[in-house]
Amino acid sequence: MTFSWTPHRFAGGTLALDVANSVVLRFDPARRIDRYADPAGLADFAAAATRFSAEKMLFGPLEPVAPENRTAFLHLRETTDRHFRAEVLGDPSSQWLADLLDAASSIVRRHPLKAAPMALDAATACSALALVTSREPRRLKICPNCQWLFLDRSRNRSRTWCDMTVCGNRVKASRHYHRQKKELSA
Repeated sequence: MTFSWTPHRFAGGTLALDVANSVVLRFDPARRIDRYADPAGLADFAAAATRFSAEKMLFGPLEPVAPENRTAFLHLRETTDRHFRAEVLGDPSSQWLADLLDAASSIVRRHPLKAAPMALDAATACSALALVTSREPRRLKICPNCQWLFLDRSRNRSRTWCDMTVCGNRVKASRHYHRQKKELSA
């Protein structure tokens, strides 16, 4: 299955969160979709991240993950999701942080960080490490519609959805539909 890597797919606010969000319906085993299941999807993601990622100016053009580094990259994706999701839910674990740090350091050891263009896995590891050490985790949220992780960079921290034009509109349309349906049946 192929995916279109649109700007909405980069609503996380950091490359690390965009990578973590590459699993659709993560907690629904029957409908779960891994956008990286096809290696071409991973290569396409690197090109799209070069255009759409919030950190595109920081990392510049990104190279796809080398086939021999794919397993380590997918492990980094999962540890990133697990750690930051636990942070948002108020259930941080030192083990999950340690797993994330181990996954990121294993990738960083394989790549020269000054390389241009930078490999997607190295840039993702750097993004995750920067997020761990920043004050931004306080702005981490989980979209109530799609369950994606995202950074709320609004001034008053009032952002609700990962992307208002997609998830926000879906929720509002659903509310409107149910209100109308209730009025018609009354």
